[in-house]
Amino acid sequence: MRLGGSSPPFTGARRLGLGGMALGGAYGPIDQTEAVHLVRQALDAGVVLVDTADASPGGRVRRIVGQAVASRRDEALIAVHSRPFDAGAVTRVDSRGLVDDCEEALRQLGVEHIDLYVVYPDGLRVPIEEQMGELSGLLEAGKIRRIGVGGVSGDQLVRAHAIHPVDVVAAEYSLWERQAERDLLPLARRRGIGLMACQPLGRGLLTGRITDPTQLSAEDSRHADPRFSEKRLSAVRSSLRALEEVAADISIGAGRLALAWLLSCGEDIVPVPSTRDRVHLEMNLSAHGLRLDRETQHRLSTIFSASFKAREEEHMEFTSRPGLD
Repeated sequence: MRLGGSSPPFTGARRLGLGGMALGGAYGPIDQTEAVHLVRQALDAGVVLVDTADASPGGRVRRIVGQAVASRRDEALIAVHSRPFDAGAVTRVDSRGLVDDCEEALRQLGVEHIDLYVVYPDGLRVPIEEQMGELSGLLEAGKIRRIGVGGVSGDQLVRAHAIHPVDVVAAEYSLWERQAERDLLPLARRRGIGLMACQPLGRGLLTGRITDPTQLSAEDSRHADPRFSEKRLSAVRSSLRALEEVAADISIGAGRLALAWLLSCGEDIVPVPSTRDRVHLEMNLSAHGLRLDRETQHRLSTIFSASFKAREEEHMEFTSRPGLD
């Protein structure tokens, strides 16, 4: 995958990016100094794409990333998401809201340009065509380098791409959540658009470490996700056990295997898992070195099929929100 013709190919550790949700405290508290250090460790390991998607107010993750890359700006491709769903955000009725948010992001990051700006069309009550026109202006002004869209249907992606070439579509995609395969991923591939796979570990579910919602701290954002209710988790426990069995067969962890499966789905896919510590960062990045045979890929592809089909309509609205992991 390339984010536009001038960016380096995503190979090796570059195949995975670093998500921003954990850095912002969505899954528990994290000291800002530790968060800055973690971003730098990711860059040291070869990560290029750093995602700043954040559900907390004040642009905390943007500020963390900005501090982390201040002396090594040329090593990182920074992805910024427009903020229609962020806590405390106010939806603008016109596309000027994109310009305002872009300017704010530049200030919070302390950078002169944003490498990838991802807009969520439903966050503004104007046609997607008008929003793309505004993004084209930001591109021409040198404030952004590439355009991404998120939370879109296949039709919206096609309409957006017709106004201005889209470089990346951001969508939740994992063994657990495969709605993108319906039409979004095929449409993107036919147009040479890469996929930023958000929540590639199912917000931690696919690591096997979350089996009961009572394990989550009171401030954990996953309490607001209906998929983490006791009823929903009970419905996927057998699938999680099956995932762990496959992982045990090849002597690796379930989370690492889930990322390896995602990487095996195509070089046009860049997962952006999020973490709060170095150990899990290293575990995530090691997934790029795994090669899965066809039998293993097939076994993994069928594990969550039944549970996904049963809930895909019910959770359509929730899973169309900005990339979180």
